[in-house]
Amino acid sequence: MATITDEVKLERFPHLYVKLDTPKGRGVFSTAPICKGTILDICPVLVLPPDEITRHIEHTTLNHYTYNWPSHSSAKHEDSKQPNGQLEQSSREPRRTTTQAIVLGLGSMFNHSRLHQNVAWQRDLERQVVVYRALRDIAADEELCISYGDRLTFKDAEQDGVCTDQESEIEVLSRIELEP
Repeated sequence: MATITDEVKLERFPHLYVKLDTPKGRGVFSTAPICKGTILDICPVLVLPPDEITRHIEHTTLNHYTYNWPSHSSAKHEDSKQPNGQLEQSSREPRRTTTQAIVLGLGSMFNHSRLHQNVAWQRDLERQVVVYRALRDIAADEELCISYGDRLTFKDAEQDGVCTDQESEIEVLSRIELEP
């Protein structure tokens, strides 16, 4: 049987809903309990070209809903001259860069929490989706929250309860990525 490579199966926990009037604005909740490890949503992304971000997206509210997204630059590395005068050909592979992506589905509706984070997210670059899973058992009607990391563009509502030591983005991500 042949595998289909141009289709992505989407999946969503059936009891999710968006509540419009939380202290943080809109938020994602569930009418049923959720078990640790449950896939909550698989959301397709729209990867934005860097020039569109600077020309358009950065000037809109949509900019607050984008995720960093690794991509490949079309620019090639240049050859470098060695101390002996010979040219060394560098890799002709595209350089890895970061752009932005808009996460469709419920992915852009999860609020931030460092203290009560209960949802992990993981990019799937090949399929251009983000997969959201429960980090722990979650009670019905508990808000589903992810961590946005340390570089927030808003005042963290939980800041008073957070240690003031700056954490690196890698440390934050190591807590929120799930094991395969």
